Amino acid sequence: MALILKRSIFLTIFTSVVFPLLSLDFNSELPGEQLVEELLDHMSQEEILGQVFMLGYMGERASDVIMDWIVQKKIGGIKIFGWNANDLSILADTISTMQKGALSTEYKIPLIIATDQEGGWVRHIKGETSITPGNLALGASGIPYDSYMTGLYIGRELRRLGINMNFAPTVDVYLNPLADVIGPRAFSQNPVQTGTLGTAFFKGMEEAGIISTAKHFPGHGNADEDSHGTLPEIPSTLEFIESHDLIPYKMMIKEGLPAIMVGHLAFPNITGNLKPASLSSIFLKDILRDQLQYKGLVITDDLVMQGAQYENRSLPEVCEMALREGNDFLLVSRNPDTHEEIWQHLIGLMDEDEEFSQDVRTAAARVLRIKVDYLKREDHVPFFPSPSDISQDIPGSDSQKFFFGQAARSTTMIRQSLIPIEPTSNILFCGLHYDFRRMGEAMFDGRSIRVPYSFTTSEKWEIINSIREQASKMDYVVFSLSRYQDLRILKELEDLSHKMIVLSSLTPIYLNELPWVKDALAVYGTGIESFQAGLGAIRGDFIPSGTLPIDLIQNSPVP
Repeated sequence: MALILKRSIFLTIFTSVVFPLLSLDFNSELPGEQLVEELLDHMSQEEILGQVFMLGYMGERASDVIMDWIVQKKIGGIKIFGWNANDLSILADTISTMQKGALSTEYKIPLIIATDQEGGWVRHIKGETSITPGNLALGASGIPYDSYMTGLYIGRELRRLGINMNFAPTVDVYLNPLADVIGPRAFSQNPVQTGTLGTAFFKGMEEAGIISTAKHFPGHGNADEDSHGTLPEIPSTLEFIESHDLIPYKMMIKEGLPAIMVGHLAFPNITGNLKPASLSSIFLKDILRDQLQYKGLVITDDLVMQGAQYENRSLPEVCEMALREGNDFLLVSRNPDTHEEIWQHLIGLMDEDEEFSQDVRTAAARVLRIKVDYLKREDHVPFFPSPSDISQDIPGSDSQKFFFGQAARSTTMIRQSLIPIEPTSNILFCGLHYDFRRMGEAMFDGRSIRVPYSFTTSEKWEIINSIREQASKMDYVVFSLSRYQDLRILKELEDLSHKMIVLSSLTPIYLNELPWVKDALAVYGTGIESFQAGLGAIRGDFIPSGTLPIDLIQNSPVP
């Protein structure tokens, strides 16, 4: 009898302990933290390292190379770039294929599928997805609900495609007028308003099941250069960023922000060197983890960017430094040969260096924790999106109506003398954007001249002479100003000040160089809804109520 009892106890222990281990995978019914630890305890060094890799791929379809990384090396994430997303149905099918590959592995850990869909200017997933008025428009209207709904609409579209992480919102505080790489991607020059709108935006995406990633920590808004092509050196002190750039992060972290992207930005007055923040434990550990008490996921900006190339180190060495200094997810866009070099370097270090191996395990734990928190939800983003449903669901049935209303609420009257004008007036519309010219001709009696994307000096004068010739026959000229190239043309047209109306889109900062312009309005996007709202205000359909989210040198009409 005693023998039978002992055997029964042994079988009970074996069944309750061994069998669960045999069936351990991402879908196991364990509490979240326990599941993460159990997975890490049973994963190999290679499987743990794989979780900290987020890679890009070439083309529209998943190649054999990227599928090998997913199935064999079990990487943690995939980044969708614009070159992957020319056809939304193909993209949905490709994401489904990649997730099926990930879920076919032993532990069935799904991929984080990320993209940059900030709204407004930055929109990597194009096709029929919504073109929103943009963050600066949200700052101009100043309504948190508009920001929440923008995040929700963007999130729903990404969800239908199987994308579960968005590198948004951009919460860089618009401090430097020369920060043109940020410009309309920012909400405001006010850090508290930036934090309020950023929080609302990420809550909207969270409602849609999307993992929000605030960027670019600690702040790109005081830079006058682009970290894609160089390492910006920002003169800010620690006291300055604490009272400006860090405010949005403090606010959002308190509200449960799940992920942060760190920028390739140097702050020599804080670190004493030109090491980018993305490779600096001062920012990642001392400030972000210790001072701000952030517990979530930290992602590098793309490590192939020039700003990450510190002290001429190789990309594998940069990736090593990124993990040692406190990053969790390594974003590396393309080049499979480079991916393999990084892998070989890091797996070799894990075998030799116990401290580095622990750094990787800590990073992988945060990646897995985010996946457990978001990808095991009942309303999680579908792993296998249906390509046949995309055309029915994107854009959302009422999204265009909302975004037109938001564009109208943010439209800002900057200088007013001639406005509003009669819709029967003869008007010449000049600008780069087809939707601006088409909408102008449809709403007024007029004609248009296209300003090319780029032009030589001699071509510039041909455009100017053409505008002058056509303008002589018109009552008004409405000029679309959205970039420096447009400014080059406008600077030469002061002789048309008596009939010139400027519709600024994106950032209105260029108006600082045009004090002679007596009539100027600002919208902040280049979509149809933004141009429709701006032209409607010129026509007098409504009185603009937006407020400039950044200071201009001179906002009042020229006497």
